[in-house]
Amino acid sequence: MGLFDRLLGNNQSQSPVTKREPAKKKDEAFFLDADSSSSMGNVDFMRQSNTIRRTFPGTANNPGTKEIVDEVASMTARRVVKSEGLGDPKPAEQQTDLTGGIPKPVKKTFAETMSKAELDERKKGSAVGVNVPGGPAAIKAQEDQQSTSQAQPQSGSQSTAKPGDIGAFKGWVKDL
Repeated sequence: MGLFDRLLGNNQSQSPVTKREPAKKKDEAFFLDADSSSSMGNVDFMRQSNTIRRTFPGTANNPGTKEIVDEVASMTARRVVKSEGLGDPKPAEQQTDLTGGIPKPVKKTFAETMSKAELDERKKGSAVGVNVPGGPAAIKAQEDQQSTSQAQPQSGSQSTAKPGDIGAFKGWVKDL
């Protein structure tokens, strides 16, 4: 029955070899339900509900023993008992609305023209003249110089002079 016997043709003493038939395939499908196919352990133990009881001491304002009882399962939880005075949120006070849902009218504001005096009054302050060379000190010196020049009597030609007018030069020539 060795390798050489088959090659040499000495297979008369052996019976013919029968082929094994393959195993029959099952045509029906086999499915497990969700509980038996899971590998989470004892599903019935996990589904049972447990009761958790917590007790708390009272306070000077709210004496007595306080208690919370919860019933907890793997998928649900519910509070069975809760004593008064355990962090209860204050009930929201309902505000009565007398307008009946009617909104307030919008106050409309429009730009009004401003007089020169109002503009000058509003311009007074520390922000005016920030970007002027010399800063606020230079502006103050200029205002002082203008106030001193207004105190001195000026000739009529200078007070009515327009920019670029040479009337001042004509006055100087007459004085020479």
